[in-house]
Amino acid sequence: MHFHIVTLFPESFNSYLEASILKRAISNKKIKVSFYNPITFLKTKERVDDKPYGGGPGMVMRAEPVARAISKAIGKKTDYKIIFFTPSGEKFTNTRAKEYVEQTKNIVFVCGRYEGIDARILEMFPCEKVSIGDYVLTGGELPAMIMIDAISRNIKGVLGDMDSVEENRISSPLVYTRPEVLKYKAKNYKVPDVLLSGHHKEIDRWREEQK
Repeated sequence: MHFHIVTLFPESFNSYLEASILKRAISNKKIKVSFYNPITFLKTKERVDDKPYGGGPGMVMRAEPVARAISKAIGKKTDYKIIFFTPSGEKFTNTRAKEYVEQTKNIVFVCGRYEGIDARILEMFPCEKVSIGDYVLTGGELPAMIMIDAISRNIKGVLGDMDSVEENRISSPLVYTRPEVLKYKAKNYKVPDVLLSGHHKEIDRWREEQK
């Protein structure tokens, strides 16, 4: 999977992509991440934002430099999805993450800032409007990172063992490890007896009950 990110702040991705599982996935060529900064596509004396028509506070990202960045990301590809982040978009789910893995090898994330991006981008390109939750963030970078993480873990080889994908097995939000009895501030905290029983059907039933 190749993730293409249109963003004014590519450096904001560094700490997450350069650590742990995603770093390994990039090193093992399971995923690839490329950045396209609209600022680099500006012509002489152009600016990346301007005042909104109709009035209102803040600035709006201009369509032209964003369009150039998206076009660069797409290139001559015919197999791609363009994700346009907006609170009014379709709610992103784990089911959708799996579908992206099956449907395409290239995903373009369009990350807005300020008061957003000139809506004519939606007329220029076949964008999928997506929301990651019922709240508003200062930019699309965090949503892009969340989607990259959720999608990548469904790519074979990223987690090493597909059984590590919780939704592919019976799992619980509650997990425990050694020691069996943990003493903390004079109080003992025990692992549930069923997890120590060795009875797999009972363990599976317990895990289902915790969901």
